[in-house]
Amino acid sequence: MMRNFSLARFWAVLVKEFVQMRRDRLTFAMMIGVPIMQLILFGFAINSDPKALPTAVLAADNSIYARTLVRAIENTGYFHVAREVTSESEAERALASGSVQFAVTIPENFARKLERGERPVLLVEADASDPAATSNALAALLALNQTALTRDLQGVLGDLQSQAPPFELRVQRRYNPEGITQYNVVPGLIGVVLTMTMVMMTSLAVTREYERGTMENLLATPLRPIEVMVGKIVPYIIVGYVQVSVILIAAKLLFEVPMLGSLALLSLLLILFIAANLAIGYTFSTLAKSQMQAMQMTFFFFLPSMLLSGFMFPFRGMPQWAQWLGEVFPLTHFLRVVRGILLKGNGMAEIYPSVWPIALFMVVAGAVALYRYRETLD
Repeated sequence: MMRNFSLARFWAVLVKEFVQMRRDRLTFAMMIGVPIMQLILFGFAINSDPKALPTAVLAADNSIYARTLVRAIENTGYFHVAREVTSESEAERALASGSVQFAVTIPENFARKLERGERPVLLVEADASDPAATSNALAALLALNQTALTRDLQGVLGDLQSQAPPFELRVQRRYNPEGITQYNVVPGLIGVVLTMTMVMMTSLAVTREYERGTMENLLATPLRPIEVMVGKIVPYIIVGYVQVSVILIAAKLLFEVPMLGSLALLSLLLILFIAANLAIGYTFSTLAKSQMQAMQMTFFFFLPSMLLSGFMFPFRGMPQWAQWLGEVFPLTHFLRVVRGILLKGNGMAEIYPSVWPIALFMVVAGAVALYRYRETLD
């Protein structure tokens, strides 16, 4: 026969759970912090319709028509003229490095050909490696050749408005002309998978040593902190390369993702990115008191890293404060590296601005991990 439900016993268990929750402050902070973080990120930071995208202008014709076109492009709200270039090669480098999203070329004798009714070409090149970042902006350009010069084509030039559009708007989607989403997502999965597994596995591996008491055996040996740290990290570097190999093979055979750049360069930089994630995982292991806490820290790091890196949503669509925060995470920079190498054929010169932040993160995280490492159990 079941015993009667006792409010007193129920109250005792309830109080005990709250006391336990108070003692485990990290878990309590996660319970409160994760919903707040998701609310802030999804409510304020995530935007699938980026505006004011950086644009380079190559104006070989400095006529009033050229200036009107540039202002008309900016007035769409999707373009912001961030720099003026002087050659096609400079515009090419700006697109390849990712410093601009678009390059607008106004050719020589644009005004003369326009006034003669020869329909000169206005070229707009887009970095379409991330189709979601450029699709709305390019759609806003569709009517530009019909309306942009309405005020300027007056008087004797008024007849040009009643004919075909006075100039031809030619759009080139660079690096992903067909706008295939997999070309952008699959290379990004390399960084996402490595971030999730490397941080989690390392933090759990070291924390498990403390929970099982086997750390005492390591501490009884003459091993130095750096030796233990490197010994724990190297096996996971090998595991990381296996994961990357699987993704790259699938990307080539299943999704036909172009691989234009050097795989040797990508392999070299993978060491840096994997080491950065392993260093932060090792840092979490020195802070966590249990494997559960290590998992919680991993999730708290991984969620904003994925949302603010540009993997799921256009990076330039986020507000400035969210972009500054996203720049802290190594995944943000590695996505630019891997997409640049595979889709654009970038070399070290183009990706270096994204390489040194990963190296800096690795050094800082590694230094913190070494500082936190305890040579004794006291």
